[in-house]
Amino acid sequence: MSLRRALFPLLTLLAAVGLDGREVVAQSSIDFNRDIRPIFAARCFACHGPDESHREADLRLDERDAAIDYGAIVPNAPDESLLIERILSDDPDLQMPPPHTNDTLTAEQKEKFRQWIKEGAAYAEHWAFVPPQKPPVPEVADTSWPRSDIDRFVLARLEKEGLEPSAEADKYALVRRVYLDLIGLPPTPAEADTFVNDQDPEAYEKLVDRLLASPHYGERWARDWLDLARYSDTNGYEKDRPRSIWPYRDWVIRAINEDMPFDQFTIEQIAGDMLPDATESQKIATGFHRNTMLNEEGGIDPLEYRFYAMVDRVATTGTVWLGLTVGCAQCHTHKYDPITHTDYYSFMALMNNADEPDFRIKSADIVKRREEINAQIKRLTAELAGQFPPAEGEGNEGERRQANLQAKRSQWLDTAQKDATPWKTLAATKLESNLPKLESLPDHSILSSGDITKRDVFTVTYSIDASQLPVTALRLEVMADPRLPAGGPGRAYYEGREGDFFLSELSAQFGGQPVKLDGASHSYGKISIGSGSADAANVLDGNGSTGWSTAEREGESHQLVVNLPQPITTAGELTVELLFERHFAASVGRFRVSAASVDRPVVAKVMPVEVESLLAKTSEELTTEQQEQIRHYYLSIAPELVDARKPIDALRKKLPAFPMTLVMEERPRDNPRPTFLHHRGEYLSPKEAVTPRVPEFLGDDASPGPTNRLELARWLVGNENPLTARVVVNRAWQALFGRGLAESSGDFGTQSDPPSHPQLLDYLACSLMENGWSMKDLHRQMVLSATYRQTADASQEQRANDPANRLLARGPRFRVDAEIVRDIMLMASGSFSDKMYGPGVYPPQPESVTSLAYGDFKWKPSTGKDRYRRSIYTFSKRTTPFAAFAVFDAPSGEVCTAQRDRSNTPLQALTLLNDAMYIELAQALAAAARHEAATPEAIAENIFRRLVTRPPGQDEMKAILSYRNQQLARLQSGEINVQEICSDKSSTPEQAAWVMVARSLMNLDEAVTKP
Repeated sequence: MSLRRALFPLLTLLAAVGLDGREVVAQSSIDFNRDIRPIFAARCFACHGPDESHREADLRLDERDAAIDYGAIVPNAPDESLLIERILSDDPDLQMPPPHTNDTLTAEQKEKFRQWIKEGAAYAEHWAFVPPQKPPVPEVADTSWPRSDIDRFVLARLEKEGLEPSAEADKYALVRRVYLDLIGLPPTPAEADTFVNDQDPEAYEKLVDRLLASPHYGERWARDWLDLARYSDTNGYEKDRPRSIWPYRDWVIRAINEDMPFDQFTIEQIAGDMLPDATESQKIATGFHRNTMLNEEGGIDPLEYRFYAMVDRVATTGTVWLGLTVGCAQCHTHKYDPITHTDYYSFMALMNNADEPDFRIKSADIVKRREEINAQIKRLTAELAGQFPPAEGEGNEGERRQANLQAKRSQWLDTAQKDATPWKTLAATKLESNLPKLESLPDHSILSSGDITKRDVFTVTYSIDASQLPVTALRLEVMADPRLPAGGPGRAYYEGREGDFFLSELSAQFGGQPVKLDGASHSYGKISIGSGSADAANVLDGNGSTGWSTAEREGESHQLVVNLPQPITTAGELTVELLFERHFAASVGRFRVSAASVDRPVVAKVMPVEVESLLAKTSEELTTEQQEQIRHYYLSIAPELVDARKPIDALRKKLPAFPMTLVMEERPRDNPRPTFLHHRGEYLSPKEAVTPRVPEFLGDDASPGPTNRLELARWLVGNENPLTARVVVNRAWQALFGRGLAESSGDFGTQSDPPSHPQLLDYLACSLMENGWSMKDLHRQMVLSATYRQTADASQEQRANDPANRLLARGPRFRVDAEIVRDIMLMASGSFSDKMYGPGVYPPQPESVTSLAYGDFKWKPSTGKDRYRRSIYTFSKRTTPFAAFAVFDAPSGEVCTAQRDRSNTPLQALTLLNDAMYIELAQALAAAARHEAATPEAIAENIFRRLVTRPPGQDEMKAILSYRNQQLARLQSGEINVQEICSDKSSTPEQAAWVMVARSLMNLDEAVTKP
């Protein structure tokens, strides 16, 4: 607890008593947080709050001392207080709030201010900024109703309001409710009947425990978390290309199923890479903040959009863990909450020191498969020599084969050795760049890391001594490296260009004078996909728009060679400059420079540099191992073995790729990224540097506080942070009851309404921390409560007095989320696939949905089980979200969503009735019901119960059968074409009639509503 916070009760006391201890005012009947702060926040803080850039008359009303010093408040003397004078004034030039704002205070509000000042004008810290203390469980008059402490808090409020709780929901409603809430799927009729007929007094508790242990639990609750994580399978913005981030989604599901404590869940997502000996799983977890959008448009400044990504990360962290609109302080100090402009960028600095690499996941099954294929490749490679065509002549075939191989190899070797160049690797003495960090490695190659731009310049200095003279040629190797995107050699990270680079110009100086370079050649060159070759001579033409690249060969090393028409003949300093200039950031990631001393022009070899270095030696200088290396290389290129190598090439193509995901990686300590305060929030206005820290009002004066991502993560779930536990509990309550105890679940700041049950919120927050941050335990507490088990049926009195059910006198009833709508239909139809994890899949949807997306994106519906997988696995494209989800208010994944909208539109009914995906499921539902039941009555009941769980009433059954008979008659008469209803051409009118029944019942409000 900060010193400021610790002194607050004392300061409040001193405001109410004289210095000699005598009481000055009676016990206050006006509560600042309840009665005064909401008026200040709504009417006054915009002009007289924390934000100095918008403050009028230099008056602050959010701080007591400032208001008193100004004279706005004179404690115990309302008639002497300028605040009272202004709010009571009839003069339009003096009245506050000004009449033109249409925010004039009511007579009751004015009287509250007068009474408050009369009682001493005591301020109090906003409820959310005070660490929660576990309150005592209240006493209640009706001791028979509560099942838990939750119920006692709820009942105490009801009794205070003169209300009573509702009766318990019937068992069919209760079993459907708890299934949908805990695993996001409806019970089958058999599962529902088992529960309803179970006479065990603990049947419900046992059911809850089974659902919590289900693997579907993680899928259901991961969907809520992915809203917060702004998860999507594409990058967003104009191009919105696919990205591989699904391993993060799978990590979330597994973590929730394992009941990973929420504090650990937090730490691993924010800073898993910084944990000691971080595991593969902990690195994958950091994908949370890689879910930000990525702009790949040509001409953008990558550093600018990295800044926007950081803006998103700050706002998201504030929403998810603090429940505050931290993002409002990007451009200026927050108008309502005590978050300064500097606080914002200091908070950003805590997260700003990370790089954003791709991460290959070495899953055990793929490792095993690769080992098996490589073993086959090794075996076939060992057999190549035995497949060399035999020479003509005497002797057995094997002898003639070996003789021919020896002759051809000797012939090739003689030519190759004569043409080989003895290169000498140069060791850099000085490394310079515009921004990326350049680092010399033990093999004298240079690794680039850190941030890159659209115009990077690398300047490398080498010391040339007598042993390297004369220098007649230079070789630039661009080298593959697993640390680079797609294995390098470049650092481009855009989809389709990952691992690429673009060298615009290559130049050199010796002794401060330009060195003429000529005769450029390369081992391979291609600018980009579909753009043709990139001639090595482009790097010497003085035109930055042309250059050399090795696109489509990511993960391979290549070389470029230039000759010196005027060789360097004296010792001195050689400076080599590499210019990388393109409309996207694409500098090289790892490279090495070598020099040659030969009396002929040199040309870049297609062969690996390691092989060329061996060929440049005499046979006597080669070890047995090196000679074998040359032999293997020859077998890999010998034209006589083209056909023999085809099975090997085919096997190489079958090598499964390791899944890739996006992660965070803390930068080395010797290369920290500075963070600056950006005036007015503009990227182009970085001013003074800031130090990493949490917002000052949440800090502890006695402790330095967090200074990096890992410390931030631990602080977020530490006891000193008053917000996280409350925010987490509130979101869980929102998911189960439709609204949080604090209704604005993403904003606990001063603009938010106070919680409906503040003591219950604090009780649950403290319990969550005491119970090891177990989310399963929290959910169990909530669904076992009598509050949760109430019937959702509302009386007219309840609807009139508490339409939003804020007092919790009845059970929750609301439409389920978009994904659960589809999952209900999948389960009801019998089509549901329980396959878990892996890349996103493509359920059917109209082609027109994605037809206008960038790049003519094709949505090819999945087949087999993937077509019917759970909705959390549906491929998410930000610019064209899955239509059936968007209709039911699912977010696009572009921003953090703490609370979904819940609309009720005709388009939702039309979707359930006419969308091709739902028609397909209706056909499956009708077929499944007809398979399980024989009579029309039994089929109708089967369809109804698959969709709404409970048995139909007599009137409902009568209506269903009447509708079915009407449609059957229309089908039999030809008024309706059977083929318009059923995709199977052999379908009968009888089958089509039941499909029409299924489509109609799928469209029931009850089918998509939690009872």
